[in-house]
Amino acid sequence: MSEPTATDTTADTTPNDGPAPRALTDQELSRLLGAQRFGVLASVRSTGHPHLSTVLYDWDAEERVLRVSSTADRLKVRQLRRDPRASLHVDGPDVWSFAVAEGEAEIVDPADGAAPGAQPLPDRRVTIALRVSRLYGTALDLPARN
Repeated sequence: MSEPTATDTTADTTPNDGPAPRALTDQELSRLLGAQRFGVLASVRSTGHPHLSTVLYDWDAEERVLRVSSTADRLKVRQLRRDPRASLHVDGPDVWSFAVAEGEAEIVDPADGAAPGAQPLPDRRVTIALRVSRLYGTALDLPARN
């Protein structure tokens, strides 16, 4: 039996192979973000490792901004103040489809205009506004079963 060559495409296929995932268009990604409400927000820890939080979010497709409500004392808020790079991962309608929105977050804090020296409340609400600079994701288009 001979070894497969670099140009032999049959060596990498099996009877279980199916269609490859396809990249979603910007419009499809935006629709997916708008159809979901929960996602996983990734921020960067001071060690460089990712920190993941399940969040409830709102997608503004026209402005390309994701908004997440949080409290000022949460770890994700502190991390985003230090390093604003973040991503939000959203599941699609099946296990093979997803969307990821990347960008830089801004913490919108109503207390930023408070008098100097005022003590913030521990449960003070802030908004994480993720300005999306990149969207990507895939879907797996499986043929319908009869």
